[in-house]
Amino acid sequence: MSEAIAFLPPRAQVLSRRAEILADLKELVPAGRLVAEETALVPFETDGFIAYRRRPLAVVLPETTAQVAAVMKYCHRYGIPVVPRGAGTSLSGGAIPQEDAVVLGLSAMTRIIEVDYANRCATVQAGVTNLAISDAVGADGYFYAPDPSSQLACTIGGNIAMNSGGAHCLKYGVTTNNLLGVKMVLVDGTVIELGGKHLDAEGYDLLGLVCGSEGQLGVVTEATVRLLAKPEGARPVLFGFDSAEAAGSCVADVIGAGIIPVAIEFMDKPAIDICEAFAKAGYPLDVEALLIVEVEGSEAEMDAMLASIVEIAKRHGVKTVRESQTATEAALIWKGRKSAFGATGRIADYICMDGTVPLSQLAYVLRKTSEIIDRYGLRVANVFHAGDGNMHPLILYNINDPEDAARAEAAGMEILKLCVDAGGCLTGEHGVGIEKRDLMRHQFSDIDLAQQMAVRSAFDEGWILNPSKVFPLEGRG
Repeated sequence: MSEAIAFLPPRAQVLSRRAEILADLKELVPAGRLVAEETALVPFETDGFIAYRRRPLAVVLPETTAQVAAVMKYCHRYGIPVVPRGAGTSLSGGAIPQEDAVVLGLSAMTRIIEVDYANRCATVQAGVTNLAISDAVGADGYFYAPDPSSQLACTIGGNIAMNSGGAHCLKYGVTTNNLLGVKMVLVDGTVIELGGKHLDAEGYDLLGLVCGSEGQLGVVTEATVRLLAKPEGARPVLFGFDSAEAAGSCVADVIGAGIIPVAIEFMDKPAIDICEAFAKAGYPLDVEALLIVEVEGSEAEMDAMLASIVEIAKRHGVKTVRESQTATEAALIWKGRKSAFGATGRIADYICMDGTVPLSQLAYVLRKTSEIIDRYGLRVANVFHAGDGNMHPLILYNINDPEDAARAEAAGMEILKLCVDAGGCLTGEHGVGIEKRDLMRHQFSDIDLAQQMAVRSAFDEGWILNPSKVFPLEGRG
């Protein structure tokens, strides 16, 4: 990949004190929780955005909020940049460090602190995986709604940082809609608590500010999240169409009719072929686009909703309608979709974009995306959350070919600009990170950015938390 994305220059005074810093950090965390050997630092050089990498000064892996606070207090005192990291699944470079930064990894904070069914919530440490929450309460008939494709690995702290969503966010909302409270360590080591077990926190909505702040306002160490009762039943259905435009128009008309399924997922022909080859989910291979529509409720409710959706699909020339008949078939349908990113990685390197567009613009943006990809001589597999317009074109390229990589990056930037120009935004759930940082001026005016940066500065005057991310480098305070 090209070096088009810049990083802030390393702070020389930090690098010159590395041995002293390592000795001090070793005293702040338990034995074995400081990673400093060069070879051991390699896994922390990058995240899911593998095109860029930087080796950090050190990695600390605390187990408690008190240890996080001690590390933050120390780094703040000496002006050492800190990069919070969960599982490293970020697709926007949100956890890529710098050479003078300490990576604060929360992967050891994996305790489920409390499950409170009376208040329908759970309190967990930030390193608990998304899926582990649902697994912990599933036998009692509850679940945690946000379900990003990486939910087997991604952590709740990272979900909060990027305001992650998932296939079922159409009905249940994204992380911010399911987050009740956090315990957070500020840049100077101060520990604060926002929200709690109640739905509305008093005072300013600082919780809403923290969710989606990409680790630049503080380090979340614990979270209290909503638990929902499992539905009576759920049924995913496959709808096959002869064109991506027809499928996109069908989605807009379903939502426009006031019908809200629990999920509507989109795959185009390349994505269908890739996922079917991997998961053997029974996807139809004679169609150009596929919708996975899941409804839930009683049998009568599901039948009525599906009847309405089928009628709308017929108006758009639907070619295949296949309802899951068993729990095994339903699981296979979702296995194919949830495996999309990993299955694509088996056949090529890729950049996963994350623009969001109004539903009325889905068909148009899909057509223009295809034109952009063709112009750059690349391939794309489209698989995304169609119900809320959160698009994930996977641009295939060869990471070992600098020219091919540069074309992929340029095509991705054009697609994101297209999403903004169509009335959408740069990111739906992956965050800005470094990937979209230099496009922020395409969406926001200088005044808009100044206001956002003022908020960031109020929490972190020295800008040592997750530097080089979100805001254009020339605009940092």
